[in-house]
Amino acid sequence: MTAVNTQKLDVFGVGNALVDIQAFVEEDFISKNSLQKSRMTLMDAQTQGGILHNLEHIPLQMRSGGSTANSLIAIAQSGGTGIFAGKVAKDPNGELYRQNMLDSKIEFNVVPISRENKPTGTCVVLTTPDAERTMCTNLGVSINLSASDIDAEEVKRCKYSYIEGYLWSGLHTKGACIQAMEDSRRQDVKVCFTLSDQFLVDQFADDFRQLVSNYCDVLFCNADEARSLCGIESLEESAIKIGDLVETAFITNSEAGCLVVKDQTITPVKGFPVKAIDTVGAGDTFAGGVLFGLSHGYDHIQAATWGNYLASHVVQIQGPRLEGSWADKVEQVVMLNQV
Repeated sequence: MTAVNTQKLDVFGVGNALVDIQAFVEEDFISKNSLQKSRMTLMDAQTQGGILHNLEHIPLQMRSGGSTANSLIAIAQSGGTGIFAGKVAKDPNGELYRQNMLDSKIEFNVVPISRENKPTGTCVVLTTPDAERTMCTNLGVSINLSASDIDAEEVKRCKYSYIEGYLWSGLHTKGACIQAMEDSRRQDVKVCFTLSDQFLVDQFADDFRQLVSNYCDVLFCNADEARSLCGIESLEESAIKIGDLVETAFITNSEAGCLVVKDQTITPVKGFPVKAIDTVGAGDTFAGGVLFGLSHGYDHIQAATWGNYLASHVVQIQGPRLEGSWADKVEQVVMLNQV
């Protein structure tokens, strides 16, 4: 009989397990390939393969990715702990993914799929000179993540669960999303949800409003997603409406920082002015910083300050993740409370 691991962790994360393929491109590459700039587009392997063919003379970087995974890495780099539930295949990219997560000190126990006709999911991340990122995603076997992959005992080990909105676009992954939330509620684990992308909010706004109201303790979104969720152009009015849905929300607003909504009180938290070269991963890194702060006893403003700080650094590099440990900077930064 396998022994049950009872070590307490900070965050149980659920999301699409995707290997990121990163490239810097000129503006005309986006238009020539008929892509919608600054958005994530789902595509089949053949269409994504055409994009990759057009990148054959451009340097590429590969690493484990996906929204929730990026946030969990930021938690670990802050000095926290976590576990990730996501689906990969028994192929080289799947092994790359698993090893990257373990090397980052994030537990990863979901059994890979042995299926030759579906590979590990990949996301081609195209960054233009204005630091905007356009994503071309083939979900591969990540769409096979299901409710049966959510281990209630692993959820129980954590203080928070964190689930990405991208899961809502697939039947099985939607089941995993709901299962994780229900397991969390039954075991007094705080439920956090991120809206992930405006195209999802445009498509599932009614579902997301109900999901947030019924299950969530903490919501993460950016300003555009907040406006789309509420159907209101004013960000402040959108924040008020979000405060009616959920106890706590963090709404990022680019270089302006973020709005923290707590018990229907809205507090702006200033960002850290920097020169951005690549915004991919900024929201994920912000969420990871906030989740670290919340799970380690910092208040919501301090947690947002740490999230803003990490995000301000990740936009100065190529790719969605920082390198190394940032734990020695936490105390100094959170005490800034740049309100």
